[in-house]
Amino acid sequence: MTTETIKLYDNDAYETSFTATVLSCEEVKKKDGTLWQVCLDQTLFFPEEGGQSADLGVLGSAQVLDVQIKNNVITHTLNQPLASGSSVTGQIDWEHRFYNMQQHTGEHIFSGLVQKHFGFDNVGFHLSDQIVTMDFNGPLTWADAEQLEWEVNTCIVSNIPVEVTFPDKAVLSGMEYRSKIEIDGQVRIVTIPGYDVCACCAPHVHRTGEIGILKVQSCQKYKSGVRISILCGFRALEDYRCKQKNVIEISTSLSARQETISDSVARLKSELAQAKLQLGAANMQLMQKKIADIPATLAQVCLFEENIDTDLMRFTVNELVKNHPGYCAVFAGSDADGYRYIIGSATRDTREIGSFLRERFQAKGGGKAEMIQGSLTAPAEKIQELFAEV
Repeated sequence: MTTETIKLYDNDAYETSFTATVLSCEEVKKKDGTLWQVCLDQTLFFPEEGGQSADLGVLGSAQVLDVQIKNNVITHTLNQPLASGSSVTGQIDWEHRFYNMQQHTGEHIFSGLVQKHFGFDNVGFHLSDQIVTMDFNGPLTWADAEQLEWEVNTCIVSNIPVEVTFPDKAVLSGMEYRSKIEIDGQVRIVTIPGYDVCACCAPHVHRTGEIGILKVQSCQKYKSGVRISILCGFRALEDYRCKQKNVIEISTSLSARQETISDSVARLKSELAQAKLQLGAANMQLMQKKIADIPATLAQVCLFEENIDTDLMRFTVNELVKNHPGYCAVFAGSDADGYRYIIGSATRDTREIGSFLRERFQAKGGGKAEMIQGSLTAPAEKIQELFAEV
């Protein structure tokens, strides 16, 4: 039986380096190469647990790619081996750790307030490097989320101490605390006085002020409740910078003030829709003239158009089959980029020519006897040759 790993991050979430003894090192073959799974007698690396992503960093000169826990044994996945029995120095990626601490502590405050005001439980939690999601078993509106966001930030600026305790069973039995699962053994309680008491295994900041800020990203219906996405601290700042950059670029492009770009985009969309209608009407008139100029003596017709939408392609084929008994086709695109096609016939099974297109040009698509559609890549000249043969 492998010895349970001593969790150094429980003692001090702010420690960044440690020394440990390598208990085992197993080679693992993966599709993209060989990795090594290492167990230590103790570690600062927080494993993927409770919905939170694992710590990153190095053990000696080896990169720590993943950290997992099972039966209180923590396994580190490395890009190179370590000698069993040797002593190794570990260094966690502090920025990654601290960013996760900011997110997780912010989530505790938010979830605690949801339970306090609405009585809903957090039934799903995921903390990645990009976003934090919380699933609650009851409905919340965007206005609710914004009010909760304000209260969380009030808690943050109050700089309240975050308490971590390991109460014995007698004390624990008299406590009220949040927990998503039944917990065996020692329970670790994280308390933010006045806001939340929760069983949690993850590292947290010492005081709420270190969270910096919490910003709600989205609030959407999920199953019978709601899924809310948030970002805290430096990740919220990075997200703001990204969005600000986009707003500045859009504002400059539209020659509009930042506070009015939404109106400018709406106006631009309306103008674009009107222009599309006008262009569609002009293309329809042009196509009708082109159809009228095709000799009625032709049994089948194969047209090539560079810029034409699917609706006009279908209209054209439907008009052509009224006067031409063979295959009537419209190919939209170019030799370089490939073609979309619609083929119709009033007298022949278009699926037959579809089979020829697949055999000769590896075309994709299908349909019914009266009409098929699909796509292919081939020169127009070769496609015309096929139509001449059939």
